[in-house]
Amino acid sequence: MTGSEFDNYKSPFSWRYGSDEMRSMFSEKTRRTKWRKIWYEIASSQYKHGLISKAELNDIKKYSTAKHVDIKRSLETEKKIRHDLMSEIKTFSDQAKVGGGKIHLGATSMDIVDNADILVIREALIIILEKIVTCLDALSKKIKTHHKTVCMGWTHIQAAEPTTLGYRFSLYAQDLLLDIKNIEFILDNIVLGKGIKGAVGTSASYKRLLGKNTRNFENDVMKNLDVKAFVVSSQTYPRKVDFLILSALSSLAQSLHKFSLDFRILQSPPFGEFKEPRKKLQVGSSAMPFKRNPIMTERVSSLTRYVSSFLNVASSNASNSILERTLDDSANRRLFLPESFLALDECLMIYSEILSGMEISDVNIKKNLETYGPFALLEPIMMDLSKKGKNRQTLHEEFRKISLQAWDDIELGKPNPLFTLISKNKYLSELDLDLKNLFNYSNYVGTAPERSLLLQKNINSVLKKYKTKSKSSSKSTY
Repeated sequence: MTGSEFDNYKSPFSWRYGSDEMRSMFSEKTRRTKWRKIWYEIASSQYKHGLISKAELNDIKKYSTAKHVDIKRSLETEKKIRHDLMSEIKTFSDQAKVGGGKIHLGATSMDIVDNADILVIREALIIILEKIVTCLDALSKKIKTHHKTVCMGWTHIQAAEPTTLGYRFSLYAQDLLLDIKNIEFILDNIVLGKGIKGAVGTSASYKRLLGKNTRNFENDVMKNLDVKAFVVSSQTYPRKVDFLILSALSSLAQSLHKFSLDFRILQSPPFGEFKEPRKKLQVGSSAMPFKRNPIMTERVSSLTRYVSSFLNVASSNASNSILERTLDDSANRRLFLPESFLALDECLMIYSEILSGMEISDVNIKKNLETYGPFALLEPIMMDLSKKGKNRQTLHEEFRKISLQAWDDIELGKPNPLFTLISKNKYLSELDLDLKNLFNYSNYVGTAPERSLLLQKNINSVLKKYKTKSKSSSKSTY
């Protein structure tokens, strides 16, 4: 962008966040091109029913392409008449001098706008879906590589019991699998158009024009648009649709935020197990040159938090749409629909970049295990001794007292003395514990490695499905 382009406010989504592909999807040119496509499909079906001539249809078709969209001219008209769609009709009809008089015959604005929005939303969801699959593929590789890599598990951000790195990656992957299923369901069952039903959804205007052919006319138009329509709708498609779409996007935002927050914690020096990929000349702080801040995951946390806030707006739109419709949803929909998709588009690109370039510190993983892992071995010791008839409550109290002593040394920066304290404890030393064989932490991760690989198998079946789709079609279709 040139300097002059920054003289006025620009949304960060117009240049900083999101891909060009997604920006183009929500561009004004794309929006108006889809309007023209719908006007042409309406005219095409009306031609079949004898409402317009072949010459009029050909003229409408000629000017229905993107290259004829004249936004500047349309906006100049809008300043005068204060109606965006009618301004586009005037611009379109002035260009199509033969067929222009028949554009929008019988239609209401939302026959055009709502169906165009659904076309855009569907394509945007497919872009999001494909990027989730890319991230899932990267996670699958991490799971396979690290399904046996033992690391410290944490609950309440406190040391808990050992797990495996692959199992942790599996948790993130499982979230994305649920999001894929959710978005697929939305695409197959919720992303439906208003249809071509006129001012309040009754198709009264079309019935006057077409009589008993009204339903066939609508079906014809929607088939050519490749969009299923609601059987009933008011002036708009149900605004509950936006809420359900935002629910799926918010669910994805939760998954990405969970990963980013965990990563930020594990990148902090006291943990030190992960590091984001970093550019050679990357600056961490303007004041502190030593800083390596988690700027990528912090951006994900920030943007996903923003996306989740839109769910309440979409809910309010649906619940406050009075009778056949009100217009108080229009302005905010121009904001939250594109910005939700662009924010998640950005986050998924970051997620993919992190997974492909992240650093994993084996040294710090081992250090954390050696520092905190011994505490996790107390439970299996108690279970083994209880099976031999020892009093579980007595054991618990002795181990509790010893653990507090061990924590005092750890907080002073000393190695964990837990097993030394056990060997010196009068009651516990008499139990003939085999302490030498307790230090193989891989014995204390349960079924995590096997479950990780089982999930990876499920992931690979999903990946295979999408790879098959990609080979059979240059573009995913629903």
